[in-house]
Amino acid sequence: MKMMETSLNVTVAVVVALLMLTCHGQEQRLLVPMTLVRNASALHAFCLDGSLPAYHIHRGFGAGKNNWLLQFEGGGWCNSLQSCLERAKTRRGSTSLMSKYEVFSGILSNNASLNPDFYNWNRVKLRYCDGASFTGDAKFQNETSLIYFRGQKIWEAIILDLLPKGLGNARKALLSGCSAGGLASFLHCDNFTNYLPKNASVKCLGDAGFFLDEKDISLKRTMRTFYTNLVSLQGVEQNLDTNCTSSLNTPQLCFFPQYALKFITTPFFILNSAYDTFQFHNILVPNSADPHGHWNRCKQDPAACDASQIETLQGFRRDMLLALRGFLKDSISGGMFINSCFAHCQSESQDTWFGVDSPRIHNKTIAEAVGDWYFSRRVSKEIDCAYPCDSTCHNLIPSTQVPAKNQSLLKGQSASLKLLQILGYLVAF
Repeated sequence: MKMMETSLNVTVAVVVALLMLTCHGQEQRLLVPMTLVRNASALHAFCLDGSLPAYHIHRGFGAGKNNWLLQFEGGGWCNSLQSCLERAKTRRGSTSLMSKYEVFSGILSNNASLNPDFYNWNRVKLRYCDGASFTGDAKFQNETSLIYFRGQKIWEAIILDLLPKGLGNARKALLSGCSAGGLASFLHCDNFTNYLPKNASVKCLGDAGFFLDEKDISLKRTMRTFYTNLVSLQGVEQNLDTNCTSSLNTPQLCFFPQYALKFITTPFFILNSAYDTFQFHNILVPNSADPHGHWNRCKQDPAACDASQIETLQGFRRDMLLALRGFLKDSISGGMFINSCFAHCQSESQDTWFGVDSPRIHNKTIAEAVGDWYFSRRVSKEIDCAYPCDSTCHNLIPSTQVPAKNQSLLKGQSASLKLLQILGYLVAF
């Protein structure tokens, strides 16, 4: 056993050394270890496979030691028993299968030159393992299978674990998230406020989480059907905003941010691309609506889209802006950054968050827009001109081999990320 431990330590040291060499010439990577919520079982808070929920925390310092930023991890959803059973056997449904270290970059960076407003805050990444944006509360069991739909309990267990670690005394707090995690920010924003001191400044940010209730190109509501099945399977409706659910004939629709948004009372910032690649590929043009692949080249390269396809994409942008019109006009405390880049998730990647060549609207980066909004330095509601006018975009088009959420991370650092994965799994071993 002693020999095995020694061998493991040597291997980890080698991987770390290789990682440092690989990252030479880039900003230093901040690796943050996983923390399991040991008492989560008392709340019946389990991942899909029954493993314990987890988060990664990097402590604040100096003037930011009493400020907190919580970031929901994203990663899609599961809306059927079969898809959830399959998900439970992956890192999306089990903390046992996740890497045990996460890179903190972008909005999670501890470098003032890369994250000027939040670098010294307590920064926490909530790992995603429930498949319903941290909102479900149900369980399925038969003779051969047991699966937990406990996203709401996971959210509660992590918060209760963080409160005595300083969150309960927060002076400033920001709840954020990307993709399915960005959706979770919409769904948990007001609830987050209830846990914190009355005099705390609490705000929320949804990155790539404004999923539209939109018809696809075959005029079917593919995403509405998907979400309706998800809400039913995972027992989500009981955890949706009651003001929203009581206002609609179909309460499951409150899982969509466009219906829930007007009932959120906590200041909110919406960060989204008007041509979000996940929504383009899965809501507007899902495979089921394009069986012959007429959109394949357009999906991989916007420059390959014909005039009719471009007009369809412009229609999607118009519908997004229409869904946001009330928020833009009426929300005094809200902020937004709606750019015209083909991307999905822009706050966790340093390339898109804050850099010399980061995307801009009116010469303002995403980090600057969010900071201006959070600290009330100036009104921060930025809407980009329509594609293809924005020359600052990083158009991050997902391939069939690489999930959309990983595209920005893979830019110029695929080797280092592979080493990070090796390190994470070695520590797990």
